[in-house]
Amino acid sequence: MGEVKRGYVRPVDFRHGRVDMSHGSGGRAMAQLIEELFLAAFDNEWLRQMNDQACFAVTTGRMVMATDSHVVSPLFFPGGDIGCLSVHGTINDVAMSGARPLYLSASFILEEGFPLADLKRIVQSMADAAMGAGVPVITGDTKVVESGKGDGVFITTTGVGVVPDGIEISGDRAQPGDAILVSGNLGDHGVAIMSQRENLSFATAVQSDTAALHGLVAHMLAAVTDIHCLRDPTRGGLATTLNEIARQSGVGMRLREAALPVRPEVEAACEFLGLDPLYVANEGKLVAICPREQAQALLAAMRAHPLGMNAAVIGEVVEDPRHFVQMETRFGGNRMVDWLSGEQLPRIC
Repeated sequence: MGEVKRGYVRPVDFRHGRVDMSHGSGGRAMAQLIEELFLAAFDNEWLRQMNDQACFAVTTGRMVMATDSHVVSPLFFPGGDIGCLSVHGTINDVAMSGARPLYLSASFILEEGFPLADLKRIVQSMADAAMGAGVPVITGDTKVVESGKGDGVFITTTGVGVVPDGIEISGDRAQPGDAILVSGNLGDHGVAIMSQRENLSFATAVQSDTAALHGLVAHMLAAVTDIHCLRDPTRGGLATTLNEIARQSGVGMRLREAALPVRPEVEAACEFLGLDPLYVANEGKLVAICPREQAQALLAAMRAHPLGMNAAVIGEVVEDPRHFVQMETRFGGNRMVDWLSGEQLPRIC
């Protein structure tokens, strides 16, 4: 890597090469990897300056910032990989405030011996996701750890965005009487990941729902500006997300099991694994809470967008000093939907 012969530096061998410690040393090999991989994939006016930071202009409004680390296992799964997931996850965290995401940073921790072909595939997936979302990666960092001290690659992304004036979306704004909506089928991502785990012996056609949701959010806000809460139900699934919001807002919630959109394949896989779809991770879905009188307009707007075609009203916010989330079952009974206890699905994002 990087050997000089007669004034010529050999290009990085992305087909057969592997990450070695020199790629994190700050020397020629590191510079070459950055130029031939990261700069080539993420190419934009900020990265081309080759500074240790990015200087960018912002528009009026309140700034939003979110950061997320990604340690998913396996790195590649049906419908996505750690690359696009790291872009979508942070964009969605920014978008759940009603913000328009503007820029991303990306930090890589690479393990010595990791195949460069796999790294190139991951980086290209990130670049495609960022380009598709219109949110460029404008700065980043790379570190290499010794073999056995990592797990191939970990990625941390940070995003910034801006919230337009007049938009107030927060987890502490849910009010009794509000409607609770979800943008589509629950549990797809978690089941797609679990179907690839080596110690499991089931197969499913379910693919991860990983997607950038800021376009859907903008479409929703164009129809209904008075959205009280938005949240993407990732780790811990819908159940944990609603418990978080109930505690933040000091309210209770009541769901209707019959209204929950879950694919039959996901239900079957969860039954096989002894899991509850309410606690299974999603990476391309959102929860919205709005005034009851705005619910049908918001539902129509969600269903008119490709990422919200299976949206549904699943319940309502209620007064409850205990801040319980409860569900009316298909059989007419009631069950508690408590916080996730322990780690149901490790390394899911």
